[in-house]
Amino acid sequence: MPERRIKNPALFICDLQEKFRPAIYEFPKIVTTAQKMLKASQILNIPVYATTQNKAKLGETCPELGLDAPGGVQTVVHADKTAFSMVTPQILAALPPSSPSNPLSIILLGIESHICITQTSLDLLALGHKVYVLADAVSSCNKEEIPIALARLRQEGVVVTTSESWLYECMGDAEIEEFRGIAGVVKEAKVGTREALGALLGR
Repeated sequence: MPERRIKNPALFICDLQEKFRPAIYEFPKIVTTAQKMLKASQILNIPVYATTQNKAKLGETCPELGLDAPGGVQTVVHADKTAFSMVTPQILAALPPSSPSNPLSIILLGIESHICITQTSLDLLALGHKVYVLADAVSSCNKEEIPIALARLRQEGVVVTTSESWLYECMGDAEIEEFRGIAGVVKEAKVGTREALGALLGR
């Protein structure tokens, strides 16, 4: 069987908490893309790391993601933080082994583009990891912040891409055994993907 094109992946979900729903631009679209990536993570056996920002004040991760719920996606760690970056001691301690010749390929989604997503990306790059930020799965309170943040991240060395592009790049070959499962997830999410792309990238 052919090998995957992207090695050593991990999915980072940043601060998708229910309390932020009214404040974040197109928040439901971010959740829809996150759901697609979580389904894909189960098929591709990609470990999931999630955070909340100051959960005592800002509450739990939004329930439709089903993180750590019975029958839902079990995270490697679902950490609370006050730092803006997801790269906290608890997350670092839970990451799988990596090396300069075999870095992690981190897929990053969540909020806010110009704060937590930016600082997490910079910290992961400093550790030598490859970082993919999904443009159809990040947002901010003010929509004008998003393109500025993504432009900066590109300059810093982040790969800014989309959820569907990343999934097919990860597989790299239609002959891999997970292809049918991922193609099914993509097909199921077709309408939501189009809406997310239109809302977040159609400007």
